[in-house]
Amino acid sequence: MQAYRASILHLLDDPTKSEEGAVAFHKDGLLLVEDGRVAGCGEYSELSPWLGDAELIDLSGHLITPGFIDTHIHFPQVDVIAAHGKQLLDWLEQHTFPAEAAFADPKHATETAAFFIDELLRNGTTTALVFGSVHKVSVDALFAEAFDRDMRLIAGKSLMDRNAPDGLTDTVESSLADMEQLIADWHGKGRLGYAVTPRFAISCSDAQLKMAGDLLALHPDVWMQTHLSENVHEIKETAKLFPKAKDYLDVYDRFGLLRQRSVFAHCVHLKGEAFQRLAAKGGAVAFCPTSNLFLGSGLFPLEEACSHGVKVGIGTDVGAGTSFSILHTLGEAYKVGQLRGDALDPFHALYLATLGGARALDLDGVIGNLEPGKEADFVVLDLAATPLLARRLAETKSLENKLFALTVLGDDRVVARTYLAGVERYRRDSAQAPT
Repeated sequence: MQAYRASILHLLDDPTKSEEGAVAFHKDGLLLVEDGRVAGCGEYSELSPWLGDAELIDLSGHLITPGFIDTHIHFPQVDVIAAHGKQLLDWLEQHTFPAEAAFADPKHATETAAFFIDELLRNGTTTALVFGSVHKVSVDALFAEAFDRDMRLIAGKSLMDRNAPDGLTDTVESSLADMEQLIADWHGKGRLGYAVTPRFAISCSDAQLKMAGDLLALHPDVWMQTHLSENVHEIKETAKLFPKAKDYLDVYDRFGLLRQRSVFAHCVHLKGEAFQRLAAKGGAVAFCPTSNLFLGSGLFPLEEACSHGVKVGIGTDVGAGTSFSILHTLGEAYKVGQLRGDALDPFHALYLATLGGARALDLDGVIGNLEPGKEADFVVLDLAATPLLARRLAETKSLENKLFALTVLGDDRVVARTYLAGVERYRRDSAQAPT
């Protein structure tokens, strides 16, 4: 058994719905880990008698939180992050599609996958829902790197059988064969999961979407991820391609893609009744503030989505998103809320990045907080990582305000260590993340 002494903060429930008991904070805390799972979490004074011969790692002055959960990110877009361009559809044509074409090369896919996983861990992300390129080899490479680190990761190859450049399209037959093989090889191996991944409705024919829905019906424990109502031009193009659909959400629903374990990125322009339908079917939304701001897509109505019972997680959406850091992304989410007149509460922000993300992925039984029995995915945050942060936190009295300052001023520099299933996989003062 391993033991870690530090301040500990995690969420036991959605703090906007549970007035008492949602926030668990232990100023002088102790986290006990055994066989990759949390064995105990509480005050040091209460749990220390259980230490026995356990190795005690003293991290006093640091803050332990659950590992961050990224509910939407593009693995093949690493090399176009911070690329200047116009809005969504033009940005895809100018930057994204050329970058993704390179992932037909297994060597490039393998090298990029190693960098991508290391970057997630360096930013404290311990679980991610990831888009691969249209190429099967891209997903094989990504899963192999995550498996080597015992990381909980869900991914899928993008489905695109129309409205994409040569070299980035598949067919209904080839994509079905690729997905069946990927599910057989990787889904349920270690802590990996497969996600059926239509890029968005524009890139998929009716036959492709029907095939995707049929495959989901055959494999009800896999995930589905796609994009929804991100950009006004995208919405108009979708309406032209699917004139019989009630709206954009209905396009996916008609083909059996709206269900439990379905995650829809963005949903910037979704409104009340559509949110109600999404919630009723058990779907979830990935809120991607840095991407929505960078591409000028709009301001996600977080409060409205939550009021209709929609499960929401946070997504970096690299590479339209501008940072791998969930902490930085939460700071941008606050700014989106300010522009909408709905300031994001700091505890709700941490919930979106941890337990809320786990619920969005239907994984809150195994990850999302530090309750005993959960998988021991956690991060150690250095509250004096920068002189400004150290000075600001020294002047801040309440836990709420400290957490808020951390999300606004924090980034990858704050992450001192990242643990997957109780094993240290990144340490900031190391040249490389341990494997």
